[in-house]
Amino acid sequence: MAAGLLLCISVAGNAADSLVDNIKGHIRFLCSPALEGRKAGSAGERAAAGYLYDQLDKIGITMLSGRDGDTFTVIGADGDTISSRNIVGIIEGIDPKLRDEYIVVGAHIDHLGAYSVSIDGSPVRRIYPGADANASGVAALIEAARILASYPEGLSRSVMLVGFGAMEEEFAGSRYFALAGGFSQIANVKMMVNLDMLGRGNASNPFEIYHATDPALVSWVMSQVLRNESVSAIPGIHKGVVFPSDNLAFKQAAIPNLTFSTGISKEYRTTMDTPELVLYDNLAAETVYIAAFIKTVCNSPGLSAGNAASNSESVYAASDCDTPPLFFRKDVQYFLDSWVYKYLKYPNAAVEAGIQGTVYVSFIIEADGQLSNVAVERGVSETLDAEAVKVVGASPKWIPATIDGKKVRTKIVIPIEFRLKKR
Repeated sequence: MAAGLLLCISVAGNAADSLVDNIKGHIRFLCSPALEGRKAGSAGERAAAGYLYDQLDKIGITMLSGRDGDTFTVIGADGDTISSRNIVGIIEGIDPKLRDEYIVVGAHIDHLGAYSVSIDGSPVRRIYPGADANASGVAALIEAARILASYPEGLSRSVMLVGFGAMEEEFAGSRYFALAGGFSQIANVKMMVNLDMLGRGNASNPFEIYHATDPALVSWVMSQVLRNESVSAIPGIHKGVVFPSDNLAFKQAAIPNLTFSTGISKEYRTTMDTPELVLYDNLAAETVYIAAFIKTVCNSPGLSAGNAASNSESVYAASDCDTPPLFFRKDVQYFLDSWVYKYLKYPNAAVEAGIQGTVYVSFIIEADGQLSNVAVERGVSETLDAEAVKVVGASPKWIPATIDGKKVRTKIVIPIEFRLKKR
């Protein structure tokens, strides 16, 4: 069950206001009429690239491209040669053993541009502002970079910050970077984090991770964020079709990759995708989470599920197993639906106090199917946490996971939602 987006931001009031204001400023500039929709190869795309360069440079990011970007050419859909550019900066890691490993964080800077129509015999220019797609992702990239660069303890791995050009031309910028020599050390990239369409973040368009990497690794990183960082926008894991974006080039290069997004809205690729529709408080909260996720990835000693799952060498992620653990021959969602929510009781004290939220509970399924080590990874209140642990701990035996025919121990983290009904 995907966790919903919580609407508060876990930073101090003034800092939260500043973050929201910064994001608003980025999106309004990128969507301004002067940029005419940032079409690939246009003066508007070039202005957007220059703006991204200036913002990262002001933060103190070491810039690897010039202000005009790392340029490349692509043949457009109409047969014309298009000159576009990637903007590239780096936050260098501090660990001598890990600093030459890279986490790429990217967002595309271009959009659809503009077109002319005739109204009452007079030409009228219509612009595709692209506030959600993808001024929101560029804004999140800038502000996540600001947060990452501010960590006093530094980052173990290096973070490459990339504004990709010409995404609308068959992902040309990301293909150039990952597949055509744009980054000479691509073999040292350990993960690509893509930011695309983050401007909605509501019930219809939930904040989610669309991933094409080891799900156990993603789950482990998420659990560490919940354990160690102050975040309020908690993404779900997207189930279903993953929309194409700049992460595809990294997938082709066999690099683990994922996309943070709030999905495709009804205004997508229309002239109605304007800054006024962006949910700025939610986007700010998402940005805080994204920075915490990247920090966790950068500082993890190993970037495989086996190395990341540090509790014990004998405890495996479900995805590492030949057969996963099963609850009455069905999956974890069935456990939530048929056991947890069937027997969960809302504590009266929490109801009277109006307390609600999502409790994240971890547990180990032993080789004999019994549950052990039931614990709260991220809690809400003492009463809700205790109820969640009690219900999970009372679970009947599971069918244990197996590797090479041998029963093994597995660790699982589940979200348990407590929601008060409106009267």
